[in-house]
Amino acid sequence: MRKSPSTQINIAVQRIRFSTPFIVLLLLCALYVILYVDRTNISIAAPLMKVELHLSNTQMGLVFSAFAVPFALFQLVGGLVGDTFGPRVVLTVCCAIVGMSTISTGVAGGFASLIAARMALGLGEGAANSTATRAMSVWVPTSQWGFAQGITHACARVGSAVAPPLMIALFAVTTWRGSFVAVGAVSLLWLAIWAWYFRDDPRTHPGTTEADLESLPRPVTGGRPKVPWFRLARTIYPVTIVDFCYGWTLWLFLSWIPTFFVENYHVKLADSALYSAGVLSAGLVGDTVGGLLTDRILRQTGSLLRARRSVIVGGFLGAFVFMIPVVLIHDLTTSAIFLSLAFFFAELVVAPIWSVPMDIAPRFAGTASGMMNFGFAIAGLISPSSFGYLVDLTGSWIVPFIGSTTLLLVGAILALRLRPDRQFAEAGA
Repeated sequence: MRKSPSTQINIAVQRIRFSTPFIVLLLLCALYVILYVDRTNISIAAPLMKVELHLSNTQMGLVFSAFAVPFALFQLVGGLVGDTFGPRVVLTVCCAIVGMSTISTGVAGGFASLIAARMALGLGEGAANSTATRAMSVWVPTSQWGFAQGITHACARVGSAVAPPLMIALFAVTTWRGSFVAVGAVSLLWLAIWAWYFRDDPRTHPGTTEADLESLPRPVTGGRPKVPWFRLARTIYPVTIVDFCYGWTLWLFLSWIPTFFVENYHVKLADSALYSAGVLSAGLVGDTVGGLLTDRILRQTGSLLRARRSVIVGGFLGAFVFMIPVVLIHDLTTSAIFLSLAFFFAELVVAPIWSVPMDIAPRFAGTASGMMNFGFAIAGLISPSSFGYLVDLTGSWIVPFIGSTTLLLVGAILALRLRPDRQFAEAGA
């Protein structure tokens, strides 16, 4: 008996919903939520930590930036490790380190131990995003790479947005120390599920169907690829510089926005968490829209140049425009609204810029995306600490925002030189 159209649609939806590639993408989305809760939670606890551990804004900024030291170094080798050993092993190890370092933050006794815990967290997260990109390059159809990057980074903003109310809720039932232990344990749970379910090659997964394999990129044969690291780095470095400009603003938002509301507008910590969650939620929408938009432009025009570059430039310019009122107007509601709008546009950049390394070097997607994210990591090393230092030096929260606003304009100009349409050629190709 022939099935009705509605029944056929329902069956198709069920197949998509419960397909193995979909579950892999779902696991990666959960990973991004967890990583960004673990990365952002310290900014929520910062006002309490500063009082209990007797830390200045400069010291707190150094604690924020300590994460970025190993995080930056591992951008250069983390993707290479992911390409060499595969996402299954690498992400399992990464999450083990993330979970234990987050728990260690909760038992830190002072400035030095906080620095050590944050550096360990940076080590664990250093290879995670580029290795996750490697997993996407084989488990997601090429035409949906922008969507996959957009939705996973949207989930990262979910982690950033839920971290403030989540931490405040945990503070109510335990101390700030206990909250770090609780969220660290979730990372360890995720790694157990990942190690059990995931396979580096879709063909070896028992749940993969022929229909799945038809839609996925063709697997590369010939064993583990030898990465032409220096030639690839020369190709990727323009994207790295643009990612630095984007990363400067993101690190500012992730590290200092809760404290900004507390100290600049003298709101209570719980109210600050709500304002911060609202601002960071705008990024969630921006990530999703950016991914859908870049894929739609690609489908309509067939041009990688238009699909990636136009969205990146538009995101930078929009964020630049909406950061200006934050600098010029001292009003809580105005700041919250325009910070949200600025963050929305800044996050439009994420999906297309993470797709660019996959476009340029699909065979070395992990290494290439790690090289790109090195710029983001360097921004994380400089941005939070310099922000805290400038606040202590000038007594103003506005001065550091001016630097971030300027870099948004610089990023838009530099993005005009990106060429995602020029694919990296291996030696002898």
